[in-house]
Amino acid sequence: MSDWTPGIGGGGGAFFFPQPGELTIEIEKRDLNKRNTQTELRAILFGPDRQVIQEERIPADDQSAGSGIGPAQTIHLSTNVQRPALYGLMVMVANDRYGENIIWCLRTNSARYLLETSRGHKDADHLEPIVLLDPDSEGNVCFLPRPDAFTIDISDIPNGVEEITLHGAADTPIATLKVSDGQASHTVESGDRGVSPWRLHFPSAHATVHIDGTTRWPGSDPYPNLSLWSPHRASWFPLHRYRWLLQPYNKTVYSQPGKENTLAFQLHNNSDREFTANLELEFPNNAWDVHLSDSQPTIAPYETATVTLNWTTPDQAATCHLYATAEGFSTYATLNAQVGEAPVSQPLDIPYAIKPFQHENEQFGYLPDYPVETQVYFNEQNQPFIRTIRGIVSWRNDQWTAAEYPQPVSQVISGAGTKVSFDADGDIYVLATSKGQHVLLYSADNGETFSSHPLPESPKASFDIEQFSGHNIPQGPPPIVRFTRTQSDPNHFWRRFGDQELLLPVKTENGIEWEDPVYLTDKSLGVSSHSGIPSNVVSRDNKIHIAWGEATDPDDASIPGVPAYVATYDRDTKELSGPYLIGYGAPPNDVHNTPCITMDSKGYLHVLTGTHGSPFHYSRSLKPNDASGGWTDPEPVGENLRQTYIGLVCDPNDTLHLCFRLWRHNTEYFPVSYFASLSHMSKRPNEPWSEPNVLTVAPFSEYSIYYHRLTINRTGHLFLSYDYWSTFWFYRTDHNARRRALMTSPDGGQTWKLAETNDLIH
Repeated sequence: MSDWTPGIGGGGGAFFFPQPGELTIEIEKRDLNKRNTQTELRAILFGPDRQVIQEERIPADDQSAGSGIGPAQTIHLSTNVQRPALYGLMVMVANDRYGENIIWCLRTNSARYLLETSRGHKDADHLEPIVLLDPDSEGNVCFLPRPDAFTIDISDIPNGVEEITLHGAADTPIATLKVSDGQASHTVESGDRGVSPWRLHFPSAHATVHIDGTTRWPGSDPYPNLSLWSPHRASWFPLHRYRWLLQPYNKTVYSQPGKENTLAFQLHNNSDREFTANLELEFPNNAWDVHLSDSQPTIAPYETATVTLNWTTPDQAATCHLYATAEGFSTYATLNAQVGEAPVSQPLDIPYAIKPFQHENEQFGYLPDYPVETQVYFNEQNQPFIRTIRGIVSWRNDQWTAAEYPQPVSQVISGAGTKVSFDADGDIYVLATSKGQHVLLYSADNGETFSSHPLPESPKASFDIEQFSGHNIPQGPPPIVRFTRTQSDPNHFWRRFGDQELLLPVKTENGIEWEDPVYLTDKSLGVSSHSGIPSNVVSRDNKIHIAWGEATDPDDASIPGVPAYVATYDRDTKELSGPYLIGYGAPPNDVHNTPCITMDSKGYLHVLTGTHGSPFHYSRSLKPNDASGGWTDPEPVGENLRQTYIGLVCDPNDTLHLCFRLWRHNTEYFPVSYFASLSHMSKRPNEPWSEPNVLTVAPFSEYSIYYHRLTINRTGHLFLSYDYWSTFWFYRTDHNARRRALMTSPDGGQTWKLAETNDLIH
């Protein structure tokens, strides 16, 4: 076994490149007992294909706050290694996602290993300081120096330590960092770094260390977010170059015996020089008929090559490893060929618990043939349309067909820009960018071709567009909301506000032209669009109804939350009525608290005030298709619900459906902590809101979101697109591709299943 690593703070884990034989790892944890929290450490050992091999937990020591460092507690993990490949260990702590209340360390019999410092997400630039908490021992931080100039900043150095030394690739002295008032700093100019790691040596391993390229990443950094380091030069191996070498890590495919199948794998070169990968197939049990398209692909720097596995489904389930070796580094991915119908065709057992490294494919064989980059929308003929990075995909001529965007058009798949909108003529509209200019893409031929039309611009503007939420059908091109941020409050992180205007496109013989913008407010908080994608505009006939939230005086403690306003614009008379105050969404000055508006079949408007961890509040207009006729008093949709991110639609029976993130505490899934669930509620006409129905359970405790988007087709089937996002950078960084999935309910939320093409086209 190696020596123990220094005691460190934070979370993260480690990667190992062991030789054949038994891989053993020990983890030690001590609680700092700074506060009364259940700091349970959870450790997950996983294989090259991300199969979870072993999971262990170290409980809190149950000592009182302020009692000092608690006793050491240790766990042991192990597995048998057949061939050299990349193994991993994930370490996280309940109720302490930044690892500020524990010390942990490890030792292993693997000669090659790297630590990855990785904490939970913060709403700030990504920083992963290396926190050494072992003052009675010497220590080293070995790291990969970036080729450009970089700075090392060290703080929390104990009294008596006068200098820290920096050594280069051949362990030659580079610099001596003089300590003053517990701090030291040094900048290394750009130059040749060699191929071996550099080493910082600490006479006392107690410090907080920041290194450009290792714990923080300037824009030019070649390896962003890879917080890899080692306490020993001898344990180093060049993982940076081969990160994400082979993906997907594993894939499960169901089919009938005798069917021909093809599955693509991507080989990624994460370095600045070309290399050739050697591929071979291995069969952990019995060999079967699998063919590899290319056994020696050459991959250009920072590029990805694709190879395919082709096979005929055997009579019984079989497994194949795709083994990849590049310049001495190796790992493998796994194909699981299952026989018969995938469980994806059956209703989910709600709540569905996502498991670490086992999402929808691994558990249910979910392998959609439709794109899952974004959510799905349906035109009046109930034809599905899905936006992708290259174009709009729809079902036509019994297959999924893509209509490419007019060139040059680029678009980042995020938030409101993923919407697909329709008007009463069946024409299609999407927002995009072209050469830095925001444009409206317009199709008059059911999405087969698109023309591009510049939006009225203003500096730093963002846009949203009306989308179908159940009963709103614009007579002409859908209205667009333009938000221009004018102020950011340095003392209140989420208090960023500015001008909000209504843009009104018009179809003419020249294509799309624009009426004069309709000014709404100069205090809009904008739209929180990455999750929920709340509708902030709905229209019927000649009337457009807009909802928004405003910034308020942060020193006025009497304001209970973000005020939600609604106004109605009449396109015939060119008059704006309102705004009308509907209610408040707690807390104030928080963009998360964007309100949401929809309408029912009779034209009544329904508004939810957004919240950030509190119950949403609901109001209904007293007159149909009119915000000026009064509103019901706002009432919470439930008691003590910690809700955020509204997704709201109205079905053909005028039942409202609401999907949102809901915090759950101390349940059977996470008895000592909390987790984020994706949940559903409904409200039938003249009835109260239902109790929350938890749809998914996160694989990890602590903070997370789902980037969810709720849509509805023209017959009332619900479609919930989601992509689980963990707070822990270790987990998110390990999988550099998104894992969005789509579930659907054909019966108003009573049952849910993962969507198949038949669910989208019938």
